[in-house]
Amino acid sequence: MKLLDQVRNVIRKKHYSIRTEQAYTDWIKRFILFHGKKHPKDMGESEISKYISYLAVKRNVAASTQNQALNAIVFLYKQVLNRELGDFGSMERAKRSKGGMGVKSPLDMVEQGELRGR
Repeated sequence: MKLLDQVRNVIRKKHYSIRTEQAYTDWIKRFILFHGKKHPKDMGESEISKYISYLAVKRNVAASTQNQALNAIVFLYKQVLNRELGDFGSMERAKRSKGGMGVKSPLDMVEQGELRGR
């Protein structure tokens, strides 16, 4: 059975949503393609760290996007390949925006002098 079919089977057994299944399989595909179609069983923590750092540095993804990618890859290793992961070493993390999703809260706007009393 192909790797992504194995991933789908485990996700369905765990009753994850279809959107989670789609997101996880997409991230796993991207991870494999990033490393030249190398099978994940032949990779480990250093390759995961390189990919997650690439997302933050070169792709400039949001922290939540980077976390979703990491969760998908960790799911692959722990739940599908039955392999425990060690330390990822120094992994570049995406910067979290204040106020979430790039939107400033009214309090942030007041503190920065953007909202003034009428």
